[in-house]
Amino acid sequence: MSSLASGRQQEVQRIVDALSIAIAQHRLRPGTRLIEAQIVEVLSANRNHVQAALQRLALQHIVTISPNRGAKVSQPCAREAREVFIARRAVEDAIVAGISAEKLARSSAEVEAHQQAEQLALASGDRRNIIRELSAFHLLLAKINENQVLSEILANLMVRSSLIVALYQRNDTPASQCDEHCAVLDALRVGQNDVARSIMRDHLDHLEQQLDLMDSPAESLTLRDALTGSQP
Repeated sequence: MSSLASGRQQEVQRIVDALSIAIAQHRLRPGTRLIEAQIVEVLSANRNHVQAALQRLALQHIVTISPNRGAKVSQPCAREAREVFIARRAVEDAIVAGISAEKLARSSAEVEAHQQAEQLALASGDRRNIIRELSAFHLLLAKINENQVLSEILANLMVRSSLIVALYQRNDTPASQCDEHCAVLDALRVGQNDVARSIMRDHLDHLEQQLDLMDSPAESLTLRDALTGSQP
């Protein structure tokens, strides 16, 4: 691979990451128009790279591109919401099943730091911060599992889940999720993977039960405001 091609791919990935982070943190909400010129300006990016990034996100069902109407953040329907959670159950079951007590012990410092971050987020009462940290737990487990394919699949599902949460989740504070995360970790530390898998399944069931398909989406930030500060 030439250095020119590698540089282009890195730049496209930078834009993909910036948009994905803004979506995952609910700074860009479902249905928000993604105006190329604004993305170019805010991210100091090349227009061709922006177009390539939007195409990549469209392939991942995170962005929808319509002829003559441009790109917007996807708005998953109720059926897609259910299907995403079905997929998450399968993927996260495999992730938890593959985490040995030894693997978890090697990541003990990172796990402890994350648990503290969850508690601080809950104490802050900042809903975006809470959702970000609670979502990061699932990605951390995928990292500990050390299966790159599962990690990539889950990363896509988590961004799509963020769209679903933005559209359908009730505004109750998800404090109980932190306790459920701790229970998964406690079981994994003593090698009780079957118990951990059962807790994770119940946890995802609980998350899905929090969805209210009658809720209306809240107002979004502007594209410029959403991307400012969201770059990785």
